[in-house]
Amino acid sequence: MDDGTAPLARLAALGAHLAARKFDVRLDSRGLRVTSPQVKDCCGRRKSDRISCRARGEDGGRLWYFTASGEPIAPADRVTDAAVFVLGHLTREER
Repeated sequence: MDDGTAPLARLAALGAHLAARKFDVRLDSRGLRVTSPQVKDCCGRRKSDRISCRARGEDGGRLWYFTASGEPIAPADRVTDAAVFVLGHLTREER
């Protein structure tokens, strides 16, 4: 039975992967805030996103990671895939 800590533990695992790659991470009750160490957004701030972990109905209710805009990233048991997505997402230059 899920006691509600599974999403938090999954976010902590993703945070550890990203911190090892020198990204700034902060886990709180709203999710995992990930900030690029170098790439800046259009306003000169370092690019960041808030990652959440929640059930995805289209996948039978399995836990998935999502961006702040609701874009699915990867199933929560695929932390390496999620880390690769977030790395690309936050290091992509704006055009």
